[in-house]
Amino acid sequence: MPWLYLILAAGCEMIWPLGFKYSDGFTNWSRNWPVIAGTFIVMLASFGFMSLATRGGLPVGTVYAVWTGLGTTGIVLIGMFILNEPKDVKRLLCLAMIIVGVVGLKLLEKGTPPATPAVPVSASADA
Repeated sequence: MPWLYLILAAGCEMIWPLGFKYSDGFTNWSRNWPVIAGTFIVMLASFGFMSLATRGGLPVGTVYAVWTGLGTTGIVLIGMFILNEPKDVKRLLCLAMIIVGVVGLKLLEKGTPPATPAVPVSASADA
């Protein structure tokens, strides 16, 4: 389940940068407030899913690397193939290296057991 949360976090990480484009860089708040608000909601969802992945037992370093790697790769591909940003072999090779790194982290993952909630210590009768 933690990997599912991490994939959802990465998906949000791919989407929220579009808010910058479709709100004209967060300008004209009176006209663009729905896009700006949506951007912040997706950002918070991204952080929330990332937190659930970490709480589920994935090391924070792996979670952060996969989250940023997949988010970066996704938004660059969206830019290239949907928003007509430049496409060239060098950019695609760089993206391939990011993907290899993410896959490598997944394959080398041993994980840690999920965190257990702390049990509050009751006040002692001596106090």
